[in-house]
Amino acid sequence: MKTIAKRVLTIERDALSSLIKRIDGSFEDAVRAIYATKGRVIVTGMGKPGFVAQKISATLSSTGTPSLYLHPAEALHGDLGRVTKDDIILALSNSGETEEMIKFLPIIKKIGAKLIAMTGNTKSTLARFADYIIDVSVDREACPLGLAPTTSTTAMLAMGDALAVALLDKKDFKEKDFAFFHPGGILGKRLILKVGDIMRKGRDNPIVNENMPVKKVLLAITKARAGSASVVNSDGRLTGIFTDGDLRRHLETDPRLIDRKVKEVMTKNPTSIKKDKLAAEAFDILRSKRIDELPVVDEKKRPIGLLDVQDLLKAGLV
Repeated sequence: MKTIAKRVLTIERDALSSLIKRIDGSFEDAVRAIYATKGRVIVTGMGKPGFVAQKISATLSSTGTPSLYLHPAEALHGDLGRVTKDDIILALSNSGETEEMIKFLPIIKKIGAKLIAMTGNTKSTLARFADYIIDVSVDREACPLGLAPTTSTTAMLAMGDALAVALLDKKDFKEKDFAFFHPGGILGKRLILKVGDIMRKGRDNPIVNENMPVKKVLLAITKARAGSASVVNSDGRLTGIFTDGDLRRHLETDPRLIDRKVKEVMTKNPTSIKKDKLAAEAFDILRSKRIDELPVVDEKKRPIGLLDVQDLLKAGLV
């Protein structure tokens, strides 16, 4: 089994390496055509290339190039109404002779949409109809029978990624743009969610004066149902933080702990963060410094919020 698996991966690796030399003027022309189109990129393919087409369409859409998938058989039964002259068709077919696809090519021409053929046969009917041709031919399929689409679909998938990323670069697509199209899930949250969106504030953010006795600080923490309190001086500037960890460290060795001023036992000059920073950045700080709480401060270093690792867990960032 290992021998077969290694053989498959070797064949597909070699096929992908051979694609590099296909990145030529034809590929660049196709990228320019997609970039210039006023409509959408309609990706189509039958069978296994159809599944690849759906993935390519999804990748294009998520990286700033509007796209949809069109099933070739459904296209012949009314779905060609989705296509306009402003669209560009990206058709995937290894043979270039897929019956369902060949049937609607003349109609595509009548509509006036441009056609990009991604095919393993540059002499095929599909290629002859195309305005642009991307050659994804392979020497052989990884299937020992030479029948199941394996290497050929891998080549299509990789070339589709090359198209999408080339367009992403040409559009100067930034991280903030990517976040706009990925608002859900951990990925979107890491790119969009700010500290200010999830920090504890008001009554949930205990702030105590550095001269307050530990007994009252503990009451403030308990009332807020928090794990720490931000400690400030007479100017309201953050000077420390008192946490459950500070309490445990001093409790065994200091019988007078609860009567001491909190400034004597607090963690001084704690790490803090601004509310406009990404919540993902706050998580990285908590993880790298192995702490559970992070005071949120304003420009004058006055505490305005508190971020607990539990808040990040609830927000779905972890």
